[in-house]
Amino acid sequence: MRLKGKVAVITGAASGIGRSMVRLFVNEGASVVAVDIDEAGCIGVIANIATAEGQAKILDRERIDILCNNAGILDSLTPLVDTDDQLWDRIMAVNVTAPFQLCRAVVPKMIEAGGGVILNTCSAASFTGGRAGCSYTASKHALLGLTRSIAWYYGDQGIRCNAIAPGAIQTKMQFRDVPHQGGMEKYSKYFPTLPPHGKAMDVAEVACFLVSDESRYVNGAALSVDGGWNSF
Repeated sequence: MRLKGKVAVITGAASGIGRSMVRLFVNEGASVVAVDIDEAGCIGVIANIATAEGQAKILDRERIDILCNNAGILDSLTPLVDTDDQLWDRIMAVNVTAPFQLCRAVVPKMIEAGGGVILNTCSAASFTGGRAGCSYTASKHALLGLTRSIAWYYGDQGIRCNAIAPGAIQTKMQFRDVPHQGGMEKYSKYFPTLPPHGKAMDVAEVACFLVSDESRYVNGAALSVDGGWNSF
């Protein structure tokens, strides 16, 4: 079991990639703190998979070996001109500020404990300008920058910080909001280059590798899990 004895915090844990991470990490021996605005969804995840011992350890938040900043929201493919301050602020708050604040709170504890692992869920939009709307793209570029900064500053203190960059994954996240008409018209031209959609567990399995000791010499990396989308 690759994560035996580890305590992991996973945000966005109630569905999609986060839910698959919770399931896989628990199967690999970790005790998981599942975090999501969907409280009922989190309770359902934990009730179905966590052992009594694991649930007890979840209450002990003084020790965190693994932090997965996975929660994120889309911007409905909204271009710059139609991005108002409210949309921009909401996207940045969830996709950048929340991971920043969690990292800032957790890193000192990890250093004191002798090390730890942070994994940020970036996106194919972290590398290009044509995978999402303006605010989402900017937020995921920022999250990648945060990842690399943490890796550089704290790597010599036992902290590894990496990112996964999913492409088109079959989750509810894709279908929650009606896309911006202009953004969709622009975006749909490139549908023929889109690989078949991946599954949440495809991403979770890569995440598990990156938070395990198997990737002990990987730091500051951003690993695409997109079926080769960014190669097209």
